[in-house]
Amino acid sequence: MVTHKNKSVLENIPSPFTATRYHSLAIEKDTLPDSLEITGTTESGVVMAVQHKTLPICGVQFHPESVLTEHGYQMIGNWLEICGDKGARARSEGLSPVVIRA
Repeated sequence: MVTHKNKSVLENIPSPFTATRYHSLAIEKDTLPDSLEITGTTESGVVMAVQHKTLPICGVQFHPESVLTEHGYQMIGNWLEICGDKGARARSEGLSPVVIRA
């Protein structure tokens, strides 16, 4: 589960949400430069999202495109808006991956 500050790619995403990681890489908090802000963490405090304090730069330590990450399409829509694609957030609303359970 990822808890976040409702900023950048995580804007208007419920907190907490389930995110999928395929690795154990993580930022060590004491190595984070002053120019970056932690915007999302796991329940145990592992950094899952950061953003630059003054520039439109952000990063996540999980896979928003994975069918196992909740609200991934909305995160991608948020990112596209940050990149200048007007209306991407609205177009991503209501989208969800097709998952067939056997």
